[in-house]
Amino acid sequence: MKKSAMMLLAVCSLTAVLPAQATQQAGQRRDARDVRQDTRQDSRDAKQECRQGVVGNADCRQEHRENKQSGRDAARDIKY
Repeated sequence: MKKSAMMLLAVCSLTAVLPAQATQQAGQRRDARDVRQDTRQDSRDAKQECRQGVVGNADCRQEHRENKQSGRDAARDIKY
């Protein structure tokens, strides 16, 4: 009887901890995704502005890549 009660207590305590951790990780993933989405849109806008200027297309592409990479890095910092 004691053994089954202890097993039940262990299972209940584990199930109470796991959803809280999963919820926290889900929030981190959402925050990271929002950062990446915002970065993508900002980077697209910057690329369009760059193309309208005097700067060459290769420079605009490189700036676009750097902006997206910095967004990925920021999202990674949030997530991990």
